[in-house]
Amino acid sequence: MNNLLLSLLAFVGGIALAAQSGLNSQLGTVLKNPLLASLIAFFSSTIFASVFVLISTKTFPTLDQVKGIPFYLWFSGGFLSLVGIGLYLYTIPKLGISSMISFGLCGQLIFAAIAGHFGWLNVPMEPLTLKKCIGMLAMISGILITNLK
Repeated sequence: MNNLLLSLLAFVGGIALAAQSGLNSQLGTVLKNPLLASLIAFFSSTIFASVFVLISTKTFPTLDQVKGIPFYLWFSGGFLSLVGIGLYLYTIPKLGISSMISFGLCGQLIFAAIAGHFGWLNVPMEPLTLKKCIGMLAMISGILITNLK
């Protein structure tokens, strides 16, 4: 896939995350429990993911491949998803969706730049350049300016 198509897919993914955050926040507000809304969201995600896996997967991993997966990989992503989504659902009714998404994006941007620079989490290394730092500072400044009350 070319970079333009990949960038477009990432953009659409961002729209989907913002939309699901708003919808799940409404669910959390109606239920008066953002963690319960997270549980319902993850349960429905499990159903959808299961259907897509069954439809699209031609071969499944072998038992040896499954045994070779480090223990922490089975649970750490799910735990961090719960923290991230739970905090989104908790903060949207208090901050508003654009403020929450922009602050969340700020956190993602800073962590992604550091993780990419050092190759953390086994991601491809992307050195922090002056150009990238200026761009990040511009984005962070924009986030802070748009959220000043």
